Amino acid sequence: MTEHLGPELMLLGLIAGIFTGYPVAFVLAGIGISFALLNGVPMLFLSMGVQRIYSGTLTNWLLVAIPLFVFMGLMLERSGIAERLMRSLAALFQCTPGGYAFSVMIIGVIMAASTGIIGASVVMMGMMSLPAMREAKYDMKLASGLIASSGTLGILLPPSIMLIILGDQMRVSVGDLFMAAIVPGLVLSGMYFLYLGSVAVFAPHRVPAPDRLEKRSMAQTARSLLRDLVAPMLLILSVLGTIVAGIATPTESAAIGAAGALLLALLSHKLTRRALTGALYETTKTTAMIVFVMIGASIFSVVFRRLGGDAMILDLFNIEETSPYVVLSIIMVLVFILGFILDWVEITAVVVPIVAPIVAQLDFGLPADQVMIWFGIALAVNLQTSFLTPPFGYALFYLRGIAPELPITTIYRGVLPFVFIQITALLLVILFPAIALWLPMAMR
Repeated sequence: MTEHLGPELMLLGLIAGIFTGYPVAFVLAGIGISFALLNGVPMLFLSMGVQRIYSGTLTNWLLVAIPLFVFMGLMLERSGIAERLMRSLAALFQCTPGGYAFSVMIIGVIMAASTGIIGASVVMMGMMSLPAMREAKYDMKLASGLIASSGTLGILLPPSIMLIILGDQMRVSVGDLFMAAIVPGLVLSGMYFLYLGSVAVFAPHRVPAPDRLEKRSMAQTARSLLRDLVAPMLLILSVLGTIVAGIATPTESAAIGAAGALLLALLSHKLTRRALTGALYETTKTTAMIVFVMIGASIFSVVFRRLGGDAMILDLFNIEETSPYVVLSIIMVLVFILGFILDWVEITAVVVPIVAPIVAQLDFGLPADQVMIWFGIALAVNLQTSFLTPPFGYALFYLRGIAPELPITTIYRGVLPFVFIQITALLLVILFPAIALWLPMAMR
């Protein structure tokens, strides 16, 4: 009964610590050190944690891509490109029911493939589109769910910070993960479009066309749309194209993207001292949060394994007698539930190092390296839901912050259809691994 008491108490302590509201990074490190002392773990053993922090986090060349991609996203958001593109798309779809909704969805996909910053995407799209949707008498449940969900695409579509951390934790090529995420990301985006299209056809009163139309010729609209699309598409091609072509590593492509975002801000006359210092400050804050969580998770996982956590997890899943897909289903349900109370960074840093070795031992009829790529993409699709699921869905609070007049129940009800779509996309990735594996295998 007490065989796995130490790791079980560590997990209970982690859950209790999270609900105190104390920073998770310090909760992880504090629980790890406390249980090491309580169980008589030699202090010399904790030096392994220090070594792991130094060699696995602080000197990891791959993780340099994180601040570079964060900076790229923030500078692109400040360049005003998305706002101009939003106006052009709105003019293109203005006569169509659901026109604003389609515009937001397209902007979400483009911003996801060029920034990957969830908070910036949700806030930016909310500030640009919510007033217009409200004036057009849109159903605010659908509008809020659309903005929150389209903003989370950046965590799946490359260049995604989540995929960088997943690749580091799972020892999988980040370039392969980037390529593997493209098709699932587009499939999920397509499912969003199908949902919006069905609403526009069968319930047009929820997404009516605006009463006042902007007077523009089709030629003017096409010219402005083409002009506003060129810059983000060039940035996407410069970042993803160099990775896919094997010209640059993810870290090098991140540097290209950061330089490109600076150039776009300069050409847009938005590269002011205030914009630059603000982007640098937010980049530092975001990067520090991610790194501190990874440091705390390293200490926690070292002690967790020392106290028999690996054996407890193996006993729990009983992988020798259980179907691989049952084990995978349990892991996915666990990650989905954790998404209600934890951020994706914490889930990735704590859970992935524990469950990844288990998945690597399972026989799905795929080569071992492909299994981990497929599993990583399935995790990424699953972790997307953590931004939308109450009570701690970050996208919901970003949206509430810029639209305090929206009742939180309206936002919660609005995201439900999109959460179901995300779960459907996850099932498709699990049932049809080729969705994730086709592109990286074809590029080899």
